[in-house]
Amino acid sequence: MESCPSVKNIILLDSEGQRVAVKYYSDDWPTNSAKEAFEKSIFTKTQKTNARTEAEIAMFENHIVVYKFVQDLHFFVTGAEDENELILATVLQGFFDSVDLLLRGTVDKKEALENLDLILLCLDEIVDGGQLVKHWPLLGNI
Repeated sequence: MESCPSVKNIILLDSEGQRVAVKYYSDDWPTNSAKEAFEKSIFTKTQKTNARTEAEIAMFENHIVVYKFVQDLHFFVTGAEDENELILATVLQGFFDSVDLLLRGTVDKKEALENLDLILLCLDEIVDGGQLVKHWPLLGNI
């Protein structure tokens, strides 16, 4: 039986690795300190890559992490090690495109913090409890 695609977390960090917006949908990181340590680790591992033109994919602590950098923001989507990378990349691109629309093309930390409520609402519309929301138009007929 085929399972529904799922996401473990969606993370938006600034250029210094500090949280802007995060949502965790998995118990893989049971405490806030574990979540912060994971965020710091993926930031450190990816900060020297050039993920500005296209999304990059990496394996990290038995998870697939898809990420993209825009201005002073770093977008991350994490899935299980057996999750489909293309689905995770689509979630990442959909999240970025949604943020770009919500911020009217000015995707930077200042605008993101001023519109944090819209970004968090966007996250809730893309993923519900780790499962991708079926009415999300970019996913088509998954």
